[in-house]
Amino acid sequence: MSDEWSIQQIAKLAGTTSRTLRHYDDIGLLAPSRIGGNGYRYYDERALVRLQRILLLRDLGLGLLQIKELLENVTAEVPALEAHLAWLRQEQNRLARQIASVESTIDALRGGEPLMAENMFDGFDHTKYKDEVEERWGKKAYADSDRWWRGMSAEEKAAWQQKVSDLGRDWIAAAERGIAPESEEAQALAKRHVEWLSGIPGTPAAAPGGDVKAYVLGLGEMYVADPRFGANYATSAGGSAGAEFVRDALRVYAEANL
Repeated sequence: MSDEWSIQQIAKLAGTTSRTLRHYDDIGLLAPSRIGGNGYRYYDERALVRLQRILLLRDLGLGLLQIKELLENVTAEVPALEAHLAWLRQEQNRLARQIASVESTIDALRGGEPLMAENMFDGFDHTKYKDEVEERWGKKAYADSDRWWRGMSAEEKAAWQQKVSDLGRDWIAAAERGIAPESEEAQALAKRHVEWLSGIPGTPAAAPGGDVKAYVLGLGEMYVADPRFGANYATSAGGSAGAEFVRDALRVYAEANL
């Protein structure tokens, strides 16, 4: 096995692009181990470990400058990876509980059995982004959305989650077919997306007189910049293409209608 990899090989293995890796080099985040006589960039095992840490931290929603600062301050690779592994295992457990919860709901719906509300939301924690929501849109925004969510019945929550799931599925399907963001189908999805956002109390899209256009445009950019949200629109090809498609379609819709 080779002890170094070309930039094209690393981009493919990591689900990113050569352009991204070159950008990481430009900002001092990840330099190639060497540059060949042909000008190609090559990465050794140490560079791969650093890239793995970068991608793990990016998945937590950290910005590139934050990641760079963290890597410079926490240079011990094994302890840092062990800490991240512990967090990943917690997430794995939470996701396993969510999967079991949804499977239980599907089985009950298919079998015409009564839904067990106490089991339907195991692993779901809508308060996990409380601080972030309050920082972005204020405490009232979080309080309104929290009150709205807690006030719904188990059946209403399940229906809402299905609506979100259907929207995400349709976005991904459209992105994978390669349709244009300005196409009629993409714009119909954008309209559904804005209507969905407008139905969530506490968001600028739902507030009377709120700046819906700026909110929708900002969310579109966040879908691309923040992997936590972009993952909802990830296509089978990986990368951020799905989130970029959603962002571009929302931008076209907002400019024309909001």
